[in-house]
Amino acid sequence: CVLSGCAIIVRGQPRGGPPPERQINLSNIRAGAMARRAAQGQPDTKDTPDEPWAFQAREFLRKKLIGKEVCFTVEIKTALGREYGMVYLGKDTSGENIAESLVNEGLATVRREGIRGNNPEQARLCELEDQSKASKKGMWSEGGGTHTIRDLKYTIENPRNFVDSLHQKPINGKNTPADGTETPEPFAAEAKFFTESRLLQRDVQIILESCPNQIILGTILHPNGNITELLLKEGFARCVDWSMAVYTQGAEKLRAAERSAKERKVRIWKDYVAPTANLDQKDRQFVAKVMQVVNADAMVVKLNSGEYKTIHLSSIRPPRIEGENKDKDKRFRPLYDIPYMFEAREFLRKKLIGKKVNVTVDYIRAATGPGESTPAFAERTCATVTIGGINIAEALVSKGLATVIRYRQDDDQRSSHYDELLAAEARAIKNGKGLHSKKEVPIHRVADISGDTQKAKQFFPFLQRAGRSEAVVEYVFSGSRLKLYMPKETCLITFLLAGIECPRSSRNLPGGMQVAEPFSDEAMLFTKELVMQREVEVEVESMDKAGNFIGWLHIEGVNLSVALVESALSKVHFTAERSAYYKTLVSAEEACRQRKEKIWANYEEKPVEEVVHLSEEKERVANYRAVYVTEITDTLHIYAQDKLPARLFSSAVSYLHKCGKEFQRFVDKEKQAYQMRISREKLHRPRRDREVVSSTHLAAMPPAFSTRTLPAQATEYAFAFIQVPQDEDARADVVDCVVRDIQNSQCLLNVEYSGATCPHVTIQFGDTKDDVGLGLVKEGWVMVDVRKEKHLQKMVTEYLNSQESAKSARLNIWRYGDFRADDADEFGYSR
Repeated sequence: CVLSGCAIIVRGQPRGGPPPERQINLSNIRAGAMARRAAQGQPDTKDTPDEPWAFQAREFLRKKLIGKEVCFTVEIKTALGREYGMVYLGKDTSGENIAESLVNEGLATVRREGIRGNNPEQARLCELEDQSKASKKGMWSEGGGTHTIRDLKYTIENPRNFVDSLHQKPINGKNTPADGTETPEPFAAEAKFFTESRLLQRDVQIILESCPNQIILGTILHPNGNITELLLKEGFARCVDWSMAVYTQGAEKLRAAERSAKERKVRIWKDYVAPTANLDQKDRQFVAKVMQVVNADAMVVKLNSGEYKTIHLSSIRPPRIEGENKDKDKRFRPLYDIPYMFEAREFLRKKLIGKKVNVTVDYIRAATGPGESTPAFAERTCATVTIGGINIAEALVSKGLATVIRYRQDDDQRSSHYDELLAAEARAIKNGKGLHSKKEVPIHRVADISGDTQKAKQFFPFLQRAGRSEAVVEYVFSGSRLKLYMPKETCLITFLLAGIECPRSSRNLPGGMQVAEPFSDEAMLFTKELVMQREVEVEVESMDKAGNFIGWLHIEGVNLSVALVESALSKVHFTAERSAYYKTLVSAEEACRQRKEKIWANYEEKPVEEVVHLSEEKERVANYRAVYVTEITDTLHIYAQDKLPARLFSSAVSYLHKCGKEFQRFVDKEKQAYQMRISREKLHRPRRDREVVSSTHLAAMPPAFSTRTLPAQATEYAFAFIQVPQDEDARADVVDCVVRDIQNSQCLLNVEYSGATCPHVTIQFGDTKDDVGLGLVKEGWVMVDVRKEKHLQKMVTEYLNSQESAKSARLNIWRYGDFRADDADEFGYSR
């Protein structure tokens, strides 16, 4: 360190710690005194300015000596311990004499009063001073030295404006020494030496970041790097949360440097224990499926092992009610009564329910007992949850639906993305989002009519007439008992699944605890996994005497009652006989009963008495005949002729164009002709799309083949036992498939039953005798149209079995699962 033009501080090589320092004053010369600030708290003292050429002398030494190795000799040591001597640049006295260099540049004067005639070093200094005077160097130049005195400002009137004017702009500066009187903390001396040895009196750049409470915060940039990151990486410093938010060079770099020091347990982190040190790697990071959102800061997830675990989002606090609950008589419901709690829960529910997320455990918060004003908390697993690279906690905070918890500086139990959370909160505050909005808070007036018979009776007719209504499953009490939120009606209801008898869970009764029935827990878990906090549709059919609504619940085309029966977790109740789903329920129950699954494990089939039918049912007649398929319509109807079409023309006729007159188009490649009608530039081809053709492919219809003379030669038929998809793209795929297979080819046709517009038939390929319609079902192109006629049941069963195989294989229209509504025709009824 260079104190002035004639005083420096030197130190040796470090050995096990910072080396001792010595101040060396240059003998026989004198440089100007540096400016000195008035002592704090002493109003009688004044600021002392620089003496002329004092700063230039100090700068001369700083640039020449800082960071360099020097050799010095001590000539005099005073009673007060001050040492005077000579300093040489280099390892020995053969190097440059610093005192001589100062005198030669006119930056110092020689103390001639103490000169001894026989001292060659003093004589050399006097000679150099005379030469400097003659050359008018430095202080000996004309004009005096007033222009070398710095105009120092020890205070800035408006620090914030100063910082704003230079915000994030690098400015030049030097790191200068300061006297510290604080009691040093552990490793403080080492940290000071570490910084001084790299920065003290070096040329650096400073980036001004912020000015909180009149204190200027900045970043020092050295050509060799950022000293802030280096201090953190070497364990000499820790991150300060309140200033990290204004750091523009990348807060994540500082956290990474601090994390590296913690992992290596260096210096101030020598006793550091990570919050998750006791967890295995598989318990620190894992993928799980979100099953339930708890308020706005926690969720229940399902691990790959099948275990359920409650996870709290790290370092955030959900919305809280301001003050105490004023209405003591009203039951407090946090989800609806705390402002923005419902919005926060809905944000998480819509984004996460049923989705796979990545969980990184940040810390385990120990259980706490109840305090005077705080409740008891169980042990909590706090983690960072991400989906698709998005930090859920950060997204929640950025929308103003949660706030960030502030910690003590030495508290490491926090989110691994704490700085991003603080930045997100700052954006939310700036933009006035959610909790930080100046607008009136949203109020949710949700009527809870669960168990309220009178309100339920008033509300029942509206729900019954509404048909299918949208709802959100708020809670699952058992496999068939749920609590629903009706968003359109803004009310909560208790909903019982119709048509089934589900095992009862254990519950408290006046006579004691009711024991749970077998498979009741499995049924409840099945229902939870399928519908908990999902958006569903409900059909209310009736209401019991306790005010609970009874009906059918559908989720993504799945009837929950049917799903429970298919999973052997419920039985069909006799009340289902009058419902449209009875046949499906009975069929599912019979299949489970045959397999003896779960609740049917101990089922013993009762002997069935033989019943003699007096009259025989009509049997299916298979009378296939050869036909020629001429056309396939967009609705999958076919046109077929009993005889092959005769050749229409022997030679081309004159080419004509008249709007409205029928023509035939010759297709040279296929040798086929089609009836068409010209409409300006486009042709209307019967039962097909429009197309543009060349006039060279058109000829007038001969009079003998006019539609007035010759009746239709092809008969319209529809495929039996199948339904065409409603989706236009799917329907087009089916038509293209059938066109490729049977159009303009000979097939076998059998009429199965009559239809509203045309007979319904089964068609077989002429060579393989394979059923064309059954093939479409097997490949997942179409759905089955279930017929009730008993003589057709064998065919219907074969078609249904093929459909189930296609669904299981996720073929074509079934690639996203069962997309049908539950009241579709395939269930054997129409509404």
